[in-house]
Amino acid sequence: MVVDDDAHIRELIRMYLEDEGLEVVEKTNGDEAWRYYQSHPVDLIVLDIMMPRMDGWELCRRLRNAGDKPLLMITAKGEPVDRIKGFQLGSDDYLVKPFEPLELVMRVKALLKRYRISISQAIRLGSVTLDKTSYQVRYRDSGFSESIPLKEFELLFTLASHPGKLYTRDTLIQHIWGFDYEGDERNVDTHIKRLRERFTDYEQDFRIVTLRGLGYRLEVYRD
Repeated sequence: MVVDDDAHIRELIRMYLEDEGLEVVEKTNGDEAWRYYQSHPVDLIVLDIMMPRMDGWELCRRLRNAGDKPLLMITAKGEPVDRIKGFQLGSDDYLVKPFEPLELVMRVKALLKRYRISISQAIRLGSVTLDKTSYQVRYRDSGFSESIPLKEFELLFTLASHPGKLYTRDTLIQHIWGFDYEGDERNVDTHIKRLRERFTDYEQDFRIVTLRGLGYRLEVYRD
């Protein structure tokens, strides 16, 4: 979960972390993030300090009191006293704006490793494996590997990352095409149709299910 009142910062972080196979939820202030955290599973939190409604100090304190999740603070405040305060409240790491996005990625991966939370770069759907390190689809039965169109791969990988989870068209557009996408949301339907046709011989392994009026979810039938 990325918590910052700056939409550009949130989008930048989201893009880089999603490239590493992570699912990112964005929240604009501490109060909104706290309410979300209380009812949804979150593995790691990246949070700003200066935010409306509830600042990062209070959010950090609440999150640490609520459990042992990795916390990374990002802020324009670079004074030693601020870093000390962050660590005293329970932050695991601290990054000062402006920061290098790749450094943030490395710090996030280090925190996940420290907490023994894995980042999966490969997802197996029965006899089909999606390998995000090479953007290849591997077929166990035949030993064959192939590349498929990038958007199709990203769409399938997103759905497969959380089998059984409902994804609305809007959510999939944000994940795959980005917030600036101005095309028809039915483009998602077109890509889903292509994926179904492409993997029609593997319906005993997995299937993309339509929830009419809601969106899509992927169901796995064989490990």
